[in-house]
Amino acid sequence: MNFKTKILMWFIVCLLLSIQTIFPQKLVASYSFQMSGSFIILQAKINNSSPLYFILDSGVKNAIITELGVNDEVLLNYKATKTLQGLGGNDPITTLLSDSNTIQIGKIKLFNKDVFVLPNGFFNLSQELGTKINGIIGYDFFTDYIVQIDYTNKRLKFYRNQLDFKPPKGYQSIKMNIESQKMFIYLNILETDSAHRKIKMLIDTGAELTAWFQTISNKSVKMPEKSVHGRIGEGLSGEITGIFARVPQLCIANFCFFQPIVVFLDSSSMTPALIKSDRDGTIGGQLLKRFNIIIDTHNKNFYFKPNYNFKKPFRYNIAGIEINQTNSIIPEIEITNIWNGSPAQTSGLEEGDIIKELNNIKVHSLNLTEIRDYFEKPSKKPLLLLIDRKGKHFKAKINMNPKI
Repeated sequence: MNFKTKILMWFIVCLLLSIQTIFPQKLVASYSFQMSGSFIILQAKINNSSPLYFILDSGVKNAIITELGVNDEVLLNYKATKTLQGLGGNDPITTLLSDSNTIQIGKIKLFNKDVFVLPNGFFNLSQELGTKINGIIGYDFFTDYIVQIDYTNKRLKFYRNQLDFKPPKGYQSIKMNIESQKMFIYLNILETDSAHRKIKMLIDTGAELTAWFQTISNKSVKMPEKSVHGRIGEGLSGEITGIFARVPQLCIANFCFFQPIVVFLDSSSMTPALIKSDRDGTIGGQLLKRFNIIIDTHNKNFYFKPNYNFKKPFRYNIAGIEINQTNSIIPEIEITNIWNGSPAQTSGLEEGDIIKELNNIKVHSLNLTEIRDYFEKPSKKPLLLLIDRKGKHFKAKINMNPKI
């Protein structure tokens, strides 16, 4: 080996060591995802099934199949029935349990996973989001790899579980608590007329809100006087309702949000387990998507880096209109719920009304996220709707001045 060859080999070794020092993490795979609102939607297969579509929901433990279409094929070996309890005021629901399943996302395979199957039609997630949804994938998704959720580029990155994992440049970290397959972090909140205090919050990528707080215990976050009562969504155990309000400040480490809109759950929407726990509440997708995040259940670290969403304004459903996209031959936008006391109720709108136009724009040219954006955007001008009520068309005006 001549001198030049030795020098070249030494240079290559030094370069490899330098790269390993700068990028010690082991990237296993990268996979794109879609978004609807703040929901992350993945394409996955279960036991070599046809492609299925799931919401990534870190607030639940296991994968849950909520609906299967006529062309969806999946083979499951059912082990037993089991009851599941979620938010909402109804009783627990009975599901079928299948064990020892393989869930595949791209080339990533997650082995020996439980899958629950709900009665078909129990949830109408496809109608609610206007895109095909077969179910949700929960905490199991984060146990086999360190997972990066890059909201900026809409990509998931899987890293090998390792003790010396180093995140990409610019990420900060805080420790997570993992209890009963649920991930918790501590935030700081400035309450009305009080100092900062720490609160224990569940990480829930499947919650379409900034944060919600329990309202039962004597250590509950103080509820501001200025508020709006409305519908938050549908849980495993029924409708979830609560109070929308702004708290003075909410912080993850040294990253603070001023006057964010949060939710205080009605007591009727809370589960017995939640009432007994020491949990203060949940942070959802409307807050999480303001960061690119890395979840490391192996070392119990939560990494985060602000992205372009960080300074976007916080919003709520000013109009008070809930909608679905019907599964008819020609999809239509149907009003499924009107909040009591809302501008929509004042304008005379009713459940079952079909929305044809918004501000003279035909709704068939918009997706559901864009339509809901109209209901959340504050304006001094009223929102104009063209409505079809049982074949009769009329126009309605909705006051879009926010109350909070």
